[in-house]
Amino acid sequence: MRYCGRDFSDNELAWIRNLLAEQPQLNRAQLSRSLCRHLGWYKADGELKEMSCRVAMLRMHADGLMTLPEPQNGNGNGRVYARSTQATDPDLPIDLSAEHLSGLRLEPVVDRRTSHLWNEYIQRYHYLGYQPLPGAQMRYLATAQGRVLALLGFGAAAWKIAPRDLWIGWSAAQRRERLHLIINNARFLILPWITCRNLASKLLAMAARRIQDDWAIRYGYRPVLLETFVESQRFTGTCYRAANWTHVGQTQGRGKLDTNHQTPLAVKDIWLFPLEKRFKTSLCS
Repeated sequence: MRYCGRDFSDNELAWIRNLLAEQPQLNRAQLSRSLCRHLGWYKADGELKEMSCRVAMLRMHADGLMTLPEPQNGNGNGRVYARSTQATDPDLPIDLSAEHLSGLRLEPVVDRRTSHLWNEYIQRYHYLGYQPLPGAQMRYLATAQGRVLALLGFGAAAWKIAPRDLWIGWSAAQRRERLHLIINNARFLILPWITCRNLASKLLAMAARRIQDDWAIRYGYRPVLLETFVESQRFTGTCYRAANWTHVGQTQGRGKLDTNHQTPLAVKDIWLFPLEKRFKTSLCS
């Protein structure tokens, strides 16, 4: 059985069921840590791959392979982000070329205050709203002249995308081993009252220059490729083209778990940006 990019053997599934039977006092978090250690399931930075493990166990539970204990606390997943404060109310417009903005910079989200601010802006003004970014992540506030102009978020890459994987030229085994070296620009929002020419492509370039170092500081390794998905019926991807990203194809309009072709989604253009010259060597070695 395959869950979260990992194959689970019959013996491993039996070990999980035995653990549940022998130690019924363990909660879900304790179970996922025990399973990660037993399987040797670790992230690239050496930490336990707990979140992937929890998702895998939830799916096993839903498939009837095991019965998990009841959750001790609700985690808020699936709830609408309801926080709304004056801090994210519409502001006075700024209409300048990006090169005329003084003090333009990217500020990483590093504390609770900026995290709430980022989440709130995304929920109020991004057409997809706020959802937690998957896996390892970096979020940025783009600021200038003491004001927030835009927001960017990077998270885990898509598991399997045919045009991307063909462009890279890696095997399925190489993809399983090195997918963490790709990160996804999952959110990019310029606030509605900001109409600064060339700002979007400039911010993408600024993010590309620093994301490897920021990621290495936080997670202990350097990604080598950026990806993003642009809904083709809404946007043309002009800013990605201007920032020298490469268009490699389109998605099939299916969700990542839609194995039966029953959940049609919007078709999206796939854009990629290498963070170093020998990125294919890093991905395919």
